[in-house]
Amino acid sequence: MSLWVVVGGQFGSEGKGKVSAFIAKQEDIDICVRCGGPNSGHSLVDENGKATILRQLPTGFVNPRTRLLIPAGALIDPAILKDELECLGLPPERVGIDRSCFIIEPKDRQAELTLGLRERLSSTLCGVGAAQSRRVLRGEDAVLARDVGSEHSWLRDYLTDVSDEVNDALDHQRRVLVEGTQGFGLSVYHSEHYPKATSRDTTAAAFLSEVGLSPRLVTDVVLVFRTFPIRVAGDQAGKLWREMTWDELRAESGYPSAIKEFTSVTRLPRRIGEFDWELAKRAVRANRPTKIALMGLDYIDYGSLGITDGSELTHKVKTFLQQFRERLSCPVSYASTSPALDHIFTMAPVMRDVSIQSKASEGSDDGFARSRETEQYSNLGSRPEG
Repeated sequence: MSLWVVVGGQFGSEGKGKVSAFIAKQEDIDICVRCGGPNSGHSLVDENGKATILRQLPTGFVNPRTRLLIPAGALIDPAILKDELECLGLPPERVGIDRSCFIIEPKDRQAELTLGLRERLSSTLCGVGAAQSRRVLRGEDAVLARDVGSEHSWLRDYLTDVSDEVNDALDHQRRVLVEGTQGFGLSVYHSEHYPKATSRDTTAAAFLSEVGLSPRLVTDVVLVFRTFPIRVAGDQAGKLWREMTWDELRAESGYPSAIKEFTSVTRLPRRIGEFDWELAKRAVRANRPTKIALMGLDYIDYGSLGITDGSELTHKVKTFLQQFRERLSCPVSYASTSPALDHIFTMAPVMRDVSIQSKASEGSDDGFARSRETEQYSNLGSRPEG
């Protein structure tokens, strides 16, 4: 039995989709659950250079035997979901949608437009925030997946109880991955930039709640960072530590051609900044990861583009990995040197220690001490990173 939770450590677009797809294949995950709503896209690039962007379904689809679920805490736009199902050719046997998913309606997108959320918060205007508000207010106009009418009757073939299905799978020693959404720096509760935040909590604990899982079942929390974090277009989206231009990044990395990224949903230019160590420390503390995934090593040094052997990484990249371990007390477990799925690789484990993690009811008869294996990693090669 294993339960993985993949979480973003910054402001989204860290590479959660790519990491989730990698783990789904490497660990032969039985069930992959995608949290959130269609206001964020998870992308991956296959070995042929084809990019896939998903706004509702998990990227675990890359493993043909993995069942794909959308939990009760998610919000779905039926048109977007149907389009993804058809594009990937996924039958109801592979996909399950919780009966209690909330349905986003056209009036939700209109409400966000009327409220001026793009001008105020750089909202994607997908209707997620407005629908979330209606869900909380519990009015008579609220529609769950189980309540859909004839317009979306096709949804009924996919309905399931995700919490029941996933808990049953774990009870039978199967492997489950929960694919979180957005990033810790956007949490409506924990962001230091509120109200420049998203409409939900974006921690590992929140994603477990969306699915209906106990924290006691978790075996791994994978916290994903990118070497140069991004925020969406517009200063109204919120501050970015030591913001820089894409031309400055190109000069720093040594890229021979222009670099620029665009958001997955709105296709607007992303803003980029230097690695924010304080934000990373807060993300580590709130999520307590067992593994770290660091994406975008090629942005540190173009000389490492496409490398999947740690011993061949450039000195500049190895130095950053060493700094990462020392400043965050978290060695990197997974690394990536391009957007391509086949350019993500595992760092080699070199040592394990067993430490006391917690003690309940200190000094009482029913107190207990839980020990947990914690892995430390080094780079694949002669230069130690762990």
